[in-house]
Amino acid sequence: MKALPVEPSNAPVAIGSRIRAARQGQRMTIEQVADSTGLTKGFLSRVERDLTSPSVASLVTLCQVLGISIGDLFTMPETHLSRRGEGPRVNLGGEGIREELLTARHEHRLQVIRATIEPHGRGEAELYSVDCDVDVLQVISGRITLIFTSERYELEAGDTISFPGREPHTWINESGEAAVVTWTLVPAAAR
Repeated sequence: MKALPVEPSNAPVAIGSRIRAARQGQRMTIEQVADSTGLTKGFLSRVERDLTSPSVASLVTLCQVLGISIGDLFTMPETHLSRRGEGPRVNLGGEGIREELLTARHEHRLQVIRATIEPHGRGEAELYSVDCDVDVLQVISGRITLIFTSERYELEAGDTISFPGREPHTWINESGEAAVVTWTLVPAAAR
């Protein structure tokens, strides 16, 4: 079997912003990290700005102090792109509504759903709740009425309302034009 030649790259790997983010996430100053690692503040500043690269030994020490693994510095972040109209369809109930999931299906921290609600489209006839801690409704265009047990909110483009997801509610588009909204559920609703 013939081995494939691999050409080395001279392109520097930019890890400085991740090191800075880890330091800030630990609420540490450069001076505190310098004291803990034995590295100078100037050197750490240059590392964070990708002006110099630390040795393997310095990188190991730095990662130990910051509580991160070296691999975290080189792993590409997981991203999910959802182009308009291409997200998977979901159906959370209601009439005259088309819903698409904007976040990845496996995302459990939150769930974002974009909905287009036809004129006079409505949620469930009975008040319902969603299995999440926080429900955020943002009106992108049009109008929608959000209905709770004892309150109603008339919302229009640009309005955002958040409420406990387990609070019984429903909604209706009482206007003669379509409405576009996003629902953000935190954490993602149980399936």
